[in-house]
Amino acid sequence: MFGIVRPCRHRMCGKLHDAWLGHLCGLCLTLRDEHGHRARLTTNYDGLLVSVLLEAQRTAPVGYRRAAPCALRGFRSADVLPSADPGARLAAAVSLVLAAGKTRDHVSDRDGALRIPAIAAVADRLADGWAGAGARTAGKVGFDTGTLVEAVARQATLERELRPGVPVLLATEPAETAVAAAFAHTAVLAGVPGNADALAEAGRFFGRIAHLLDAVEDHADDVARNVFNPLHATGTDLAEARRLCEDAHEGLRLALADAVLPNRSLARALLVREVGHAIDRTFALAADSRPAVPVAGPDWSTIPPSSPDQPGHPVSNPTGHPTGPPPARRPEGCTAPLVVGGACALVTCTCGLWQPPWSKHRKSGCDDRCWCTRNCDCCSCNCDCDCCGCDC
Repeated sequence: MFGIVRPCRHRMCGKLHDAWLGHLCGLCLTLRDEHGHRARLTTNYDGLLVSVLLEAQRTAPVGYRRAAPCALRGFRSADVLPSADPGARLAAAVSLVLAAGKTRDHVSDRDGALRIPAIAAVADRLADGWAGAGARTAGKVGFDTGTLVEAVARQATLERELRPGVPVLLATEPAETAVAAAFAHTAVLAGVPGNADALAEAGRFFGRIAHLLDAVEDHADDVARNVFNPLHATGTDLAEARRLCEDAHEGLRLALADAVLPNRSLARALLVREVGHAIDRTFALAADSRPAVPVAGPDWSTIPPSSPDQPGHPVSNPTGHPTGPPPARRPEGCTAPLVVGGACALVTCTCGLWQPPWSKHRKSGCDDRCWCTRNCDCCSCNCDCDCCGCDC
């Protein structure tokens, strides 16, 4: 799973959370139905926003279908967007093309096991297949993925022009252009062309936020590995990056308000409130650089992050003493990178349901392992939803 919009079920009422899950599972199943099980690896949290926006513009109710129990839902059934729905197909096409671009980016950076030429070659072929599959699915809904492909290709050229003093927004332009095109096409599919400009503007702001948050999240690791990062390349500090994100978030809110959306509740919850939470969460994690408290006894430096979906955060114990048996150690030795990389891939492919031996969630129930339903520990608030449909 990829993406910045990952709603917490305690921050969203059951009705909206079920609707979000219906779009997420609908996207996953559309990828399966159109291109086979392997294509489900490209399921993208942010990609489903296009199907959410299309539904928001419709006046007639969308015909959901009942999906069979799935391990990724904790073996529960659900009402999901059907694979033939144009919103699900557009979301699938966008997810495939963006996953292809992201994979090629990882190959270029020689991340992890991709340093091995044979594995990098396989990843390149996989990316080519995803790009072609995305183009075929997009053609069924009249969307030209050329804009997305060209934007991804232009990214590398722009990155070579970045240097201290150059505005970091130069690096975000391709992402802004790609998302704007996808968002605007939902107006065409919905038969509301008057929404195209407002949704394109919303897409540009969302693309900017997504690119900046990705750069903030990877900043420390990229600097340590001497890998390109737009913030580091342009000398942009976290305070300026946050200002840019908050300005874009306000622009996103205003652009969304300008669109005619008869069913705006879920779209507004995801694009306004959840994006705001993503900004707060990302910058809070980036600023939290406190080292782990030294503890006598086992070598705690080999203990991995406390949660596989919160990378880069060391396990710490505020009391200074172990509070139980130490967790299982992460594999060591010459094959450790491949073992850990494979474990991360399995966790991602199963939406968190499978957990490696060193994960604190390994023996938890399905709800606490699955990312779609896991209890959130980022807030203690009650439901704050838009079920009333108002814009307050």
